[in-house]
Amino acid sequence: MSSEPTVGRAGVGGRPVPTAAAAPTEPVEQYAESDSIMARTGGENFPVALRVLPRRLRRHLEAIYGYARLVDNLGDEYPGDRTAALDWLERQIDDLYAGDGGSPRHPIFRRLAAVVREFDIPRTPFDRLLAANRLDQTKGGYADWEELLGYCELSANPVGHLVLAVFEASTPERMAASDAVCSGLQVLEHLQDVGEDAAAGRVYLPAVDMERFGCTRADLAAPVAGEPLRKLVAFEAGRARDLLEGGRELVASLRGHARLAITGFVAGGLAGLDAIEAAGCEVLSTTRQAGPLRLLRRFVPLYLGAVLRRRSLA
Repeated sequence: MSSEPTVGRAGVGGRPVPTAAAAPTEPVEQYAESDSIMARTGGENFPVALRVLPRRLRRHLEAIYGYARLVDNLGDEYPGDRTAALDWLERQIDDLYAGDGGSPRHPIFRRLAAVVREFDIPRTPFDRLLAANRLDQTKGGYADWEELLGYCELSANPVGHLVLAVFEASTPERMAASDAVCSGLQVLEHLQDVGEDAAAGRVYLPAVDMERFGCTRADLAAPVAGEPLRKLVAFEAGRARDLLEGGRELVASLRGHARLAITGFVAGGLAGLDAIEAAGCEVLSTTRQAGPLRLLRRFVPLYLGAVLRRRSLA
């Protein structure tokens, strides 16, 4: 890749670096533990397929989802010093991995402690998700597709690694396929949020592709997407679809609850791209999301196809 983002001060997969930072400030803790934040980290937009899983698995996955949402909330919405807020979050990771499991303060981390202990999960995925949000504080654009995929390695792919760990289904082949799926889902999210991201000073559309289609940053602030942006979105949506299609083999390699959950992720991504394309790639006037019917049309054949493929190989 042309440029791989770097991680924060703890280092990806590294041991925590001692710091002289002060104890968490009260405003950050109050914000992070507010009812609105906890409600959002506790299940808003949680994939429907995961809601039917056994309670034990669902709680583990909700803890992982909650961490990802909390990092995003502090990095994108915290009204104070967001770098300091992410420093506070890193100290929670330090506590999580300290000694015999540590003593994290935040409720999300207290739930994560059980997941980390049961599945012996390293801190690398948590560090990478945090690093992506640190990068968002300083980086406002990406030169090309390879550099954007480098960002996805931090911002999305670790979630797939954590999910596979909970299902005790991690293999090198599955993790590679999961990376493709998660990167595709991340690109889909960028396409859905083009206008919102641009307003926040972030453009996740590769600069070389913007130039190719004659799309400028000013085009991203328009009330309705013009032809250059629509063509660019269609191009990036095709790339995202190629990544998500790799999820078919991943789904077919899994069994039981793992297959059900991963099917939900892949089907949701494909249905989201369907919604964008059905709208003519007009992504500025509203957020294009898949409805239940479009999701079902993707989920059923994907799941049944995996079952039939598994049987044919048996």
